[in-house]
Amino acid sequence: MTGPHEPQEALIHVMVMMSAVDNAMTDAELARIGRLARSLPVFDGFDDSLIVLLAQECAAMLSAPEGLDVALEVIRDRLPAQFADTAYALAVEIAAADHRIRNEEIRLLQLLRDRLGLDKLTCAAIERAAIARFRRL
Repeated sequence: MTGPHEPQEALIHVMVMMSAVDNAMTDAELARIGRLARSLPVFDGFDDSLIVLLAQECAAMLSAPEGLDVALEVIRDRLPAQFADTAYALAVEIAAADHRIRNEEIRLLQLLRDRLGLDKLTCAAIERAAIARFRRL
């Protein structure tokens, strides 16, 4: 996919990668990605009917040799620097949605942070905000 919506497509890829990192992307996770794409201002003007196609595109990249590195490069190339923290926040949102962060998710967050050039303090703030949002009584 190419065009004016590349940053939005890259953000969808980030969420799909986080969802698929444990090799089990569920319908609930895909639905959550759809809800985020329909509700967040960064996705204004984005055709959310493309989510399934973008998820398939991302899955194909990930299944190729060195797929994770390729997918991270595609994301970095499509995403303007000012959206790096947004991408990380969306990844954390997907990872935290089930109230449990797996080792694979932690590793992907580290790779994403490094590839997008985010500092640890920014990432810690985003992670702390997710903990606050997903806290249960």
